Amino acid sequence: MSEKTKDSPTKGETTRTAIEDAAVELFMEHGYHATSMRQIAERAGLALGGIYNHFASKEELFEGIIVDKHPYKKILPLILEAQGETAEDFLENAMRIVLNELDREPYYLKLMMIEFVEFDGGHGAAMLKELAPKVLPVFEQVIKVKKNLRVTNPAVLMRSFFGMVLSYFITQMVISNSVISPLLPKNSMEIYIDLFMHGILKSE
Repeated sequence: MSEKTKDSPTKGETTRTAIEDAAVELFMEHGYHATSMRQIAERAGLALGGIYNHFASKEELFEGIIVDKHPYKKILPLILEAQGETAEDFLENAMRIVLNELDREPYYLKLMMIEFVEFDGGHGAAMLKELAPKVLPVFEQVIKVKKNLRVTNPAVLMRSFFGMVLSYFITQMVISNSVISPLLPKNSMEIYIDLFMHGILKSE
């Protein structure tokens, strides 16, 4: 039998991933409160006690999912490769990457809706502890090397960026299949990005 490579997951990590994957499926199917730890164990192919070796409660499991399943691990390398000579080009390309990737895998935005409604965003600190050290330097670098930015605080730029992403998808959920949907142009995403970049007022 070949040795485990340095990056190979341990048995415990594999089990934790299986638990989280099963929980995500059930949360998407039935909601957070309607899903029990026993159901999660059955979906993951474990005895109930097997879950409690990894997570003390369903809320702790949910927090683990919010941190471990955050799409930045896939999206961040794509953002780092985003091209653009100006800040405008770079940010437009980065936003397009994020919106397209999240559109392909919308489950995480639905998990965040559970987080907002059920926990008042209480797990945000744990998420940012994992996220900020990896993502904030990207926005620090943007401010350092890109010109024509009105924002000089990288934390503010990061917050506004995330706010734009969340607001786009939340409003998309609300208006999808509604009387408003046919009234919107087909290139709504591009317009949304442009509004974020330049605002709604014409320049003087």
